[in-house]
Amino acid sequence: MPRSKRARLVALTKTPKRGTRDHKATFIKDVRDAVDNHESLFLFSYENMRSNKFKDIRMHFRPKKDEMDVPSRIFLGKNKLLQIALGKTPEDEYSDNLRHVAKEITESVGLLFTSKPKSEVAEFFANYSEPDFARAGSVSTKDVFVTNEMLFNHPVSMVEQQFRKQGLPVKIENGKIVLQDGLKEHRLCKEGETLSPEKCKLLMHFGIKLSEFSVKLVCGWSNGEFEMLN
Repeated sequence: MPRSKRARLVALTKTPKRGTRDHKATFIKDVRDAVDNHESLFLFSYENMRSNKFKDIRMHFRPKKDEMDVPSRIFLGKNKLLQIALGKTPEDEYSDNLRHVAKEITESVGLLFTSKPKSEVAEFFANYSEPDFARAGSVSTKDVFVTNEMLFNHPVSMVEQQFRKQGLPVKIENGKIVLQDGLKEHRLCKEGETLSPEKCKLLMHFGIKLSEFSVKLVCGWSNGEFEMLN
């Protein structure tokens, strides 16, 4: 690893509270320690973030019992602090060419610090994607229909408590929940539709996943060398 250009903490004088200022300084120090303790760092972007999905990624990069590698670290959020920690100019970058990584830190991204081979990291991210429940504001990828068969096994109490409140036209007939007006199916959403919170709740209730949690590599850095990867 190339020696860092400096080992000083950044003064955060604009921060109004001491506790917040100390927290930010600690975060920056943790990021810089990760630079010093790992062979490489990778910037990745993600969509439809779920904490349980990132748990899978953290587990993958955790060293096996017979491995002596320093545990990999992942930093999410706090983009401005990540940029400060790495440095945005040749004068203040923590190590050579880290400013190029800082430039790419925008929107939904995270940093992975690891000593695993680049080929292993690239293969994992290239193949990693998981179906996920859609969130409000996302776009439906297909038409989805609710049928009477999907409703039969639900308790009648759900008619008022959930289904009607979320816009599903249902009634109770012979002790079972069915669609109104003799319908055999009801279109919950159509392809290309922007999903409301109510429709997302119904999709989740019926176990229908229309989104995909995916993570893509943006760029990498190792031993002072920067590389775009997307």
